[in-house]
Amino acid sequence: MKKIAFFCIPAHGHTNPMLPVAEELVRRGNAVRFYSFSEFENKISAVGAEFISCDEFLPELTEQEKNRLKNVSTTEMTIQDIRITMNMNSFLEKEFRTFCPDVVYTDSVCFWGKLNAWKHNVPIVVSTSTFAFNQLSSKYMKNSPGEIADMIFGLPKISKELKKLEPYGYHVKNVLSLIQSDNKTDSVVYTSRSFQPYSESFSGHYEFVGPSVFSKKLPDKNKDRPLIYISLGTVINDRPDFYGKCIKALKQQNADVIISCGNTADPGVYDKLPDNIKIYPYVDQLEILSKADVFITHCGMNSVSESLYMAAPMVLYPQTGEQFAVARRTAETGAGIILTDDTAGGIRSAVNEILSSDKYCKAAEKCSMDFRSCAGAAGAADFIESAPHSSDGIDVIDELNISCGKFQAAYWIIIIAIICLVGSFISWKYVWIIGFAAGILSAPIGKIIQEKNYKAIVGRRKK
Repeated sequence: MKKIAFFCIPAHGHTNPMLPVAEELVRRGNAVRFYSFSEFENKISAVGAEFISCDEFLPELTEQEKNRLKNVSTTEMTIQDIRITMNMNSFLEKEFRTFCPDVVYTDSVCFWGKLNAWKHNVPIVVSTSTFAFNQLSSKYMKNSPGEIADMIFGLPKISKELKKLEPYGYHVKNVLSLIQSDNKTDSVVYTSRSFQPYSESFSGHYEFVGPSVFSKKLPDKNKDRPLIYISLGTVINDRPDFYGKCIKALKQQNADVIISCGNTADPGVYDKLPDNIKIYPYVDQLEILSKADVFITHCGMNSVSESLYMAAPMVLYPQTGEQFAVARRTAETGAGIILTDDTAGGIRSAVNEILSSDKYCKAAEKCSMDFRSCAGAAGAADFIESAPHSSDGIDVIDELNISCGKFQAAYWIIIIAIICLVGSFISWKYVWIIGFAAGILSAPIGKIIQEKNYKAIVGRRKK
């Protein structure tokens, strides 16, 4: 029997995948202590884990801070994570002395879990609720100008907050070391290797277990007419405008429509609904998806994973950079189409495209079989129980950085040589143009070389 400390941020999408894993570990006789928040107490207690409330350590938020969190500001989330870590320091010092966990299982963006595992030298396994993101897979993200500005202008604020961790014994190089996946940290990822972008770049420290769900239910699409399910998740779901357009788009459709709008939207604000459309604050999503023929989704990793697990093709409507990465990968598998026109007409067209072609259904069925062949919660429990792990073979990212570094050095040596030749034999007046053009071209050329080197390294590993 092992003592395992679970840590997670107060978010459904990050907590839910950890629950089946906790249940499996408890079933095996392990002592699981789950540090979370009152919103999740019943769910955690239901799986047999010991719930430890952390609500008192949440900072008081101004209205401005609340709005930034609601809009998924990376800067604000990072700052609040740091403040919670400082607030919890004395409490967790005592917990680690008295509970003495053998392993820490912490969400990838739960700083207090990660930092205390490192501080107290306890083996750590990271729970990754979306894709594992490194310098390669991060290319799948498409951040909006607002998200980019938030990250750029927020860096000085984050650096200032990080320095406050030093007196508590938390030594952090930079914020990337806290949030980015690396090839030396044991990590559980709730997807399959085939669905993970650039999966070959991740070492043996990664266990791709597939969706972590309670349901063993199989898809059952047999019914009188199609079922269309709509949900924007649990965070950015206050979108009455979008729900209204969906109602307008589908009210005359020969299909049943279920909308799950969360607790931020009042179903009563809509005019009398057509007979084929129902709106609820919450539904049993896996149950609905097992029957759904189309799922209009915001592309949170949990929602997409559950949809593919239940072989339901999707209309993909991402709202953040991370969600865009999930949408892009889903579209690549053929199991969904990205909604580029969110008018009523655009929504109707996307839904009809999926309903009229069985290629989307077949692609979703293929993903479902892939996900169901993964180890799931049992595999995650095995991995956690046997932590820490070692990884054999080369580190693809390290080798890639070396090869790309050599290219960049050679590239600029050649450019400098060209500049010197042009300046010496023609004129120094315009050589700045060469340098300027070389600077612009270095990034796209570098990406091409990086992809070429990546394929070469992976090819060598497979031999």
